[in-house]
This record gives sequence, structure tokens and C-alpha cells, in this order.
Amino acid sequence: MSLVTTPTRALVVCDTCSGNRVTSITMTLTDGSAVDFTSCHSCETRSWKQNGRELDISTVLGKAQKHKL
Repeated sequence: MSLVTTPTRALVVCDTCSGNRVTSITMTLTDGSAVDFTSCHSCETRSWKQNGRELDISTVLGKAQKHKL
């Protein structure tokens, strides 16, 4: 039995494999910027987007880093 009640047509689809076994969340990074994280359970692609623009992992890690004062 599945707990998902979202209609299939409303689920996020993976940009790489078109699979619908996708987790997608919006998170706020340490620098205060909001990013959308998407992870596909079928092809294991992970991506981060900010304002619709894809971010590379080094940019995400830089934004998530705590800076010592």
C-alpha cells in the first residue's frame, strides 16, 4: 500500500530518464539562498536549481559552507 496521494500527472519527472520515482525538495542553504534539490531513485541523478538555473555541486557546497568570523 502506498501513502502517496498525489496524482501521477502531478509528480515530478526526472530530466535525465523521465522516471517518476523522484524526490524533490526546496531547501535554504547557509548563505540564505533557496535551492530546489531533485534526486531520481531510478537513475540516481541529483541536481540543484536556483531560480530555474542548474547549479554545479561546487557552487552548492560553497553556498552551504559556514564561514568562521
